[in-house]
Amino acid sequence: MTTPEHAFPGLAAFSPAEGDGFHTALISRLVNELCREGDGTTPSALPAKAIAPHAPAFPGVWQQASAAPGYPAPRLPGITSGGAEGIRAARGFAPAGSTPDGGRAPPVHPVIEPVIEPLAEGPAVPPPASASADAGWRRISVVDTPAGIGRDDPFASPDFYFLTPGTSRFVPGQGKPPHQTPPAVTHGGLTGFDPYRVRADFPALHQTVNGHPLVWLDNAATTQKPQSVIDATSHFYAHDNSNIHRAAHTLAARSTDLFEGAREKIARFIGAAEPREIVFLRGTTEAINLVANTFGRTRIGAGDEIIVTAIEHHANIVPWQLLSQATGAVLKVVPVNDRGEVILEQFAALLTGRTKLVSVTHVANALGTVVPVEEIIAIAHAHGVPVLVDAAQSAPHVPIDVKALDADFLVLSGHKIFGPTGIGILYGKADLLESLPPWQGGGHMIKDVTFAKTVYQGLPERFEAGTPDIAGAVGLGAAVDYLQQVGLPAIAAYEHALLDYATAGLEEIAGLRLIGTARHKASVLSFVVKDIDPQEVAKFLDRRGIAVRSGHHCAQPALRRFGVEATVRASLAFYNTREDVDALVTALHVLPKS
Repeated sequence: MTTPEHAFPGLAAFSPAEGDGFHTALISRLVNELCREGDGTTPSALPAKAIAPHAPAFPGVWQQASAAPGYPAPRLPGITSGGAEGIRAARGFAPAGSTPDGGRAPPVHPVIEPVIEPLAEGPAVPPPASASADAGWRRISVVDTPAGIGRDDPFASPDFYFLTPGTSRFVPGQGKPPHQTPPAVTHGGLTGFDPYRVRADFPALHQTVNGHPLVWLDNAATTQKPQSVIDATSHFYAHDNSNIHRAAHTLAARSTDLFEGAREKIARFIGAAEPREIVFLRGTTEAINLVANTFGRTRIGAGDEIIVTAIEHHANIVPWQLLSQATGAVLKVVPVNDRGEVILEQFAALLTGRTKLVSVTHVANALGTVVPVEEIIAIAHAHGVPVLVDAAQSAPHVPIDVKALDADFLVLSGHKIFGPTGIGILYGKADLLESLPPWQGGGHMIKDVTFAKTVYQGLPERFEAGTPDIAGAVGLGAAVDYLQQVGLPAIAAYEHALLDYATAGLEEIAGLRLIGTARHKASVLSFVVKDIDPQEVAKFLDRRGIAVRSGHHCAQPALRRFGVEATVRASLAFYNTREDVDALVTALHVLPKS
């Protein structure tokens, strides 16, 4: 099975020029539709106008806010969305067909001859001095980077994830970047939205910290919540609070409807075929651990291989290390080049007949690199290998369609997409999930229990033991409503412009080094300042009301690839503005050097 040609039916096909190599087809097609060719209106800086009361019909982007009877309609963001019936209409679910016998494994992806000539596999990473105390180190390997591969022109300037290479970039040494606001980007009735109107929906942004207006640039750690999410969770506890399923009373029915309604919203949000492919969990970390302890324990044995990249969050490393230590499997690591980009040729070289799973991030949390998951999935599937996509950092920034990606598993966290903490999801193809055993035992995930045996529920209940975070799910559903109303295509275009603007500003600061300069990038600006500890930089910024993250960002291997143990990380969301960026850059210009 290979990746479908068009991630979004109806968008113009994108054909890279000869020699362009691998590309992110979904995003490239999207920008070609958003930006009219030849009129010079690319999202190179922030739009001046609020969004127009019309928006194009982007297939797969659902924008219908809903409410249960007697339940207040979600508060919508400060933009209008009339005039686009295609966006308003909820995408329907494919009819649920018969599912395979739960005891049978789903058919593997057909194996075809690889199209990339593998490179020789490099040696295993030498164990540390304390390797005798940690046998798991003996089962972790990487591919050495051959001479010339991954070594980049130090003067090359990065492109970003939403524009084709070379479009609207500030090149160091060639004058100041175009910080002025150009005419608003317009295509098919879509005009760049007004972030100031959106900000009005986020109460936490309207406060002072240390005598300064709060500048929230820690969105990769967690996002602030719109009033509609706060209202949804509060209303649930005030009016609908009950445990779900199996009760005859009215509140239980309302609570169940809200909980399952949130599941349907998430399914539409990521393009799942049906709601039962969505499992509610505490977040991305628990979702990856579920896959490791179900798929991993039943499908991966001694000598089998799991592949990750060198820029993963610890949550996509440690579960696979634990599995490898328990089973004797081998954890392989795909290297990145000097910009922080995954080297696809070396990924292909790592795949063998013993590879059982590829687990990769979509956007690297410490660097902002957009990983070409479409190509990775296609290459892995050509070898019959399923793929898990960590979408924790991509879901707030770009549209996701799991069917178009052909992802086998996908995970994300609610608090990263403007929802509550403590709630997230695992998506899995239905036949694949049906073949997996339960992970945790308890109430709700069973059909019948005797002391001799237990009969388990089907999907998704078999993976949702105990009372779930019902209010969290309701809040997550409200967050998805909000994102759909703003529109992820508009968010992606706006955030690219803001990232471009911020990158140019940081590049002007003496002694500042950006960590991670991938051509395709989203949201994250990770940097170090010469001779100043990142923690001290973050404290200095906090005294000016600017919230950033400092440390290793749960991605120590990624940072060590660039010779640092910690960075300062500023991360953007669609409610950030040029004034936020200016506050950051201005503060760094006066940062004390000692």
